[in-house]
Amino acid sequence: MSSDTPKEPPARGMLYDPTEHRIRSFVTRAGRLSTAQARALEEQQQFLIGYEKAPLDYAQAFGRQAPTVLEIGFGMGGTTAHIAAAMPEKDFIGVEVHTPGVGSLLKLIGEQKLTNLKAIQHDAVEVLNHMIPDASLHGVHIFFPDPWHKARHNKRRLIQAPFVKLLVQKLAPGGYLHCATDWEDYAVQMLEVLSAEEGLQNTADGYAPQPAYRPLTKFENRGIKLGHGVWDLVFSKK
Repeated sequence: MSSDTPKEPPARGMLYDPTEHRIRSFVTRAGRLSTAQARALEEQQQFLIGYEKAPLDYAQAFGRQAPTVLEIGFGMGGTTAHIAAAMPEKDFIGVEVHTPGVGSLLKLIGEQKLTNLKAIQHDAVEVLNHMIPDASLHGVHIFFPDPWHKARHNKRRLIQAPFVKLLVQKLAPGGYLHCATDWEDYAVQMLEVLSAEEGLQNTADGYAPQPAYRPLTKFENRGIKLGHGVWDLVFSKK
């Protein structure tokens, strides 16, 4: 997440926000809504938290005091719902920009009657800057962010030093940051960036074993069968 004004026009499909002076790390896709996703977006509004430029009161949002975990870019929400169901003692907030994914997660929340999971449909950097109080998060999950695999697009990757510093600011002491990727060169970059952040310490010697709470996705299983690697990184705030 560069804070510098870009010296070249953004790639096609990329949004440059002149008010934030940064290149976004995601492409806005309209996507196709299924009937079930559209229905969930209409009927499960209670599980959506609207974006505001004001600190979010977790206790008010969930009706209780509990450790809060933020997931950035939850895709279609399957992993997010699985983890929330397995950890009822924690509250989870998923942030995603794409409407089909939000609809899919809301559908899962309703089907599984999850009371500890809510979604915000907005840019994660703005949510972090304006809605997440400092030193308030128990954990942050970032699973399989867009690798921007072309070298000229590497600067658009989410895991960059300024963004990691912002995450550390939002983590409570002892809170953790869990990243996962199936692109080896991105894993190498993640390890370098996270290791260089003075506010973090690695919980493993290099890459971490896959934590038991993170399920394998169908995509990940398919990749593993084809011999592709997956790298988990788990760091804690000092």
